[in-house]
Amino acid sequence: MSATASRPAPPGTAGAGRFARPLLIAFLLAAAVDLVGLLAGLDTVHLVAKPLLMPLLAAYAAVRGGPRLLIAALLFGWGGDVFLLADNDLAFLLGMGSFAVGHVCYLTLFGRGQAQTRASLAAGIAYAVVLAVFLVLIWSDLPAELRVPVAGYSLLLTAMAWRAGVLGRYAAAGGALFLLSDALIATGIAEWPRLPAPDFWVMLTYIAAQLLLALGVLRAGRVNHT
Repeated sequence: MSATASRPAPPGTAGAGRFARPLLIAFLLAAAVDLVGLLAGLDTVHLVAKPLLMPLLAAYAAVRGGPRLLIAALLFGWGGDVFLLADNDLAFLLGMGSFAVGHVCYLTLFGRGQAQTRASLAAGIAYAVVLAVFLVLIWSDLPAELRVPVAGYSLLLTAMAWRAGVLGRYAAAGGALFLLSDALIATGIAEWPRLPAPDFWVMLTYIAAQLLLALGVLRAGRVNHT
């Protein structure tokens, strides 16, 4: 059995599985409410809906028998979500740190399958080029105190996005969207021109990224059990 597969179901998990669909629906509803709130400029709706997203997705993964590292990655994502609700540099750094730990969880999870599946070297080179070009372009526009943390975090995130490809198209798309979402945040910090309703696009790509990563991991576990 591949180490990337879902862990063996403990007693009672089969019964808990009946909650999977309601939890997924609740996650999708919370996502829709959050996105509509952002489009409508309703800050209170965003403050309430955003912290619900990752716990609901983590609960869905748990009742589906997802590996602990997936659940941990989603919960560290929740920590990042909560910290980033505060608009100050300390909260930003704490949020980035929480997301970074989540990326380490993902990387560890993806690395367990390296004996069975190798990440594409061509994709790795493409990601490295994109990262280098992006950092060169944005470097001078970032606040001096955030340059090194953003560069280190970006390297970790890019590695996660690349390695996600070992679990198939869902996870690969999730990794790419996570990279895009955080790039949109970075361009906002650098005060580059942004799309209309920038927070909507950040959250849309982020929500899709986490969902696709979770589905990719769960799907890989199901395939490896058949």
